[in-house]
Amino acid sequence: MIDSHCHLDFAAFDADRQAQIDLAVSKGVSDFIIPGVSAAQWPALIRLCQRTPALHFALGLHPHFLTDYQPENLALLDSLLQQHRSAVVAVGEIGIDLAIDVDPSLQEKLFCTQLELAKQYKLPAIVHHRKSHHRIMHCLKATKFDQGGVLHAFSGSLQQAQHYLDMGFKLGIGGTITYPRAVKTRDTVRQLPLEGIVLETDSPDMPIMGRQGLRNSPVYLEQVRDCLADLLGMDSLSVERQTDNNVQRLFKLGN
Repeated sequence: MIDSHCHLDFAAFDADRQAQIDLAVSKGVSDFIIPGVSAAQWPALIRLCQRTPALHFALGLHPHFLTDYQPENLALLDSLLQQHRSAVVAVGEIGIDLAIDVDPSLQEKLFCTQLELAKQYKLPAIVHHRKSHHRIMHCLKATKFDQGGVLHAFSGSLQQAQHYLDMGFKLGIGGTITYPRAVKTRDTVRQLPLEGIVLETDSPDMPIMGRQGLRNSPVYLEQVRDCLADLLGMDSLSVERQTDNNVQRLFKLGN
């Protein structure tokens, strides 16, 4: 299994990071994609992934962290993408979140600029979205973005899903589907092609059902896989093989 989106570099894992990685590996997780969120976090993230071959990093400015944004951050991002172009797997986590108190025009401007950088370096994008489907699509079309990526924590309609699939994106599916009350998301997921799905935990956030309020971890990726298999009427091994292949091809793992 591959966790296509987890934040193992966050402080929530400072006390037992390696133990959580080892436990996840023992449960069948082979690789972990860790998105960047802020310029201050990038250097430590890169060092962490350089020490552990199973960890792969992306670099980006997350909308939740734009209170720390400085104009020079974009030049630094450009420089790091160039410097680490053989190791960085994506530009992300980037996007637009209209549920937070951060200037939407700034969010949109930085999202578009980072999409242009992803195009320049021929990298996929890891996209954060909340109440922002139309703005996200506008930016993808305005930049003529053609590198694909992952729409992280997908919870939209089948029509929205198809828009992203048509643009070469995969849909990140995580712990939300383990909640029976997530009726609309579960119904949409049942209709998605497995070729368009990647598994994720979003650790330390988005815990699975039964662990509400607790720290999430890649250790629980197998529960997401098994729930997805149930929704699709497939066996877990087939789901694992296809979603792993989706991640490997998108992020060029093992190349």
